[in-house]
Amino acid sequence: MALESKAGSAAWTYLLVAGAAEIGFTYFLKLSEGFTKPGSTLAFVTLGAVSFWMLTLAMRRITLGTAYAVWTGIGAFGTAIVGILAFGESVTAARITLILIIVGAVVGLKLVSKE
Repeated sequence: MALESKAGSAAWTYLLVAGAAEIGFTYFLKLSEGFTKPGSTLAFVTLGAVSFWMLTLAMRRITLGTAYAVWTGIGAFGTAIVGILAFGESVTAARITLILIIVGAVVGLKLVSKE
C-alpha cells in the first residue's frame, strides 16, 4: 500500500512539473516572436518536450482525462498570471475570478481522483 501511494504521489509530482514546464514553454513561445529568436525558440522546444514527457510519466498512474485537465488547468492558470506579471495584460475582477475557478477545478480533480 505504501509503495503504491508513493507511486501515485510521484505521478502527481510529474504532473505538477509538466504543468510548470507548460507555463514556461508558453512564456518562451511569446518571447520567440514567431520563432525568430533562436534562444527563446530553443527554450520553448526544450520546455515543451519536458512538459509532454512529464505528462506521459504522470499518465502511467493518473487517468487521461484527469491528467490532461489538470495539466491544461495548471498551464492556463500559470500562463494567465505570467501574462499579467510579465506582459502587462489586464487585471480585472472577472479575469481574476475566472482564474481562481480554474484553480478550484484543478484542486477538485485532485481531491476526487482515485490515483
